[in-house]
Amino acid sequence: MTILTRRAALQVAAAAAAAGTIPEVLAQMPPTPSTAELADRPLFGATLRTLPNGLRVAHVEQRRAPVIAQYAYVAAGGGEDPPGLSGIAHYLEHMLFKGSRRVESGEFSRRVAREGGNDNAFTSRDVTGYFQHVEASRLGLVAMMESDRFASALIPESEMESERQVILEERSQRTGSSPRALFYEEFAAAMWGRQHWHGRPIIGWEEEIRAIRHADLMDFFRARYAPGNAVLVVAGAVSGEAFWDQIAEEWGQVPAGPAVPRDRAPPPAEIPVPRFVRNDPRLRGEATFLRSWQAPTQTAGATEHADALEVLRHLLGGGQGSRLHRALVEGGLALAVGASYDGDTASWGDFDIAATPRRDVAPERVEQAMMAEVKRLLDAGGPTEAEVARSIRQMSAGALLALDGLGAAPRMIGGALAIGMPLDSVEFWPRRLRAVTRDQVAAAAVAVLGQSPSASGWLLPEGVAAPAEVPA
Repeated sequence: MTILTRRAALQVAAAAAAAGTIPEVLAQMPPTPSTAELADRPLFGATLRTLPNGLRVAHVEQRRAPVIAQYAYVAAGGGEDPPGLSGIAHYLEHMLFKGSRRVESGEFSRRVAREGGNDNAFTSRDVTGYFQHVEASRLGLVAMMESDRFASALIPESEMESERQVILEERSQRTGSSPRALFYEEFAAAMWGRQHWHGRPIIGWEEEIRAIRHADLMDFFRARYAPGNAVLVVAGAVSGEAFWDQIAEEWGQVPAGPAVPRDRAPPPAEIPVPRFVRNDPRLRGEATFLRSWQAPTQTAGATEHADALEVLRHLLGGGQGSRLHRALVEGGLALAVGASYDGDTASWGDFDIAATPRRDVAPERVEQAMMAEVKRLLDAGGPTEAEVARSIRQMSAGALLALDGLGAAPRMIGGALAIGMPLDSVEFWPRRLRAVTRDQVAAAAVAVLGQSPSASGWLLPEGVAAPAEVPA
């Protein structure tokens, strides 16, 4: 399952607002606070405490329905996989459903289902997360089961091979059978290096998944699944000291353990493969063009550019009205364009632009047009004041819409805390965004699009030659 970051949740919600697709029922609700009013108060009003064993716990009271969501995060994801053992964080996620001291193998999900709830887990590059949505009075049950899993997961060697086959099949279906997924995986390896933490697939390279031993899983579990290296977020219809007493009773029994520093290599000084082209005979649809720059985030590099890069991403490729959409989609060259950037990550990230050309348009025209837009932005000294204001307005609208989902607060807050960001980075995100200026966006564009190492790539049908690269 894919983790939903604060940026992704608000980006989707903002897109809905910009496209006028807010459900009619929301339009009929009482007026919501303005963006300015929202920026001056916390989004969720979370309370954060640390248990004696080192576990950080955030609590968000929400009374829209008599349900709760419990999310437990380990501050270790695919980026913490040891060299030669890519996929081990994801493999361990699977194995944690194989029982613990008080819960038999497979019984965790069955108990949640019997209570009318649902549960799942996910591994991202930065975290491994486990969650349950249940009726509010069942908090004690899921707190007991989840804390027991962290304290005494069995990870039985006898079930390891069958689960390995499940993971290999998952890799085959999600990546091996998809020309685009395979292209993006190979592009990342080309840009960052096959064994760089940013270049390895989260699910792992096939040969390395096959090489993971039981002792490797146990070592990773013992080193990383400690209260000091974890975050718990509970949102829903539960409040007061009764909540904290219940959490302390169950989670306080997990033996103390320290936080584990992330040891992530910096970006390569030179891109290993700056131009990557893949011709796939299975490709029957449109081609894909991708350009990616190394980029700082909230936690690494020139962190002062992170918020401005969020705005730059939106005005450059954030749907209808963005520069790339007007130039390529409305210009008849591409079926779709986009830009992506996530500042809420541990260590360095990337800033990407991508396009799906129309079938009757030569690839070189698309690449030339995209890079011309980047050059035009830089030559003009950055975007206009109106573009920046529009992007901030649309992105801020997403903050309002994000308040309604039960899982939004746990995912946003837990993901931020697990990578070392403060609670306020989520609670007062609209305030930070509103403070971004045109000059800051211009400076971020120069620092990344104008100066940072980059790579480009094409996914093309068999027999179609890639065009000459257009310099960044």
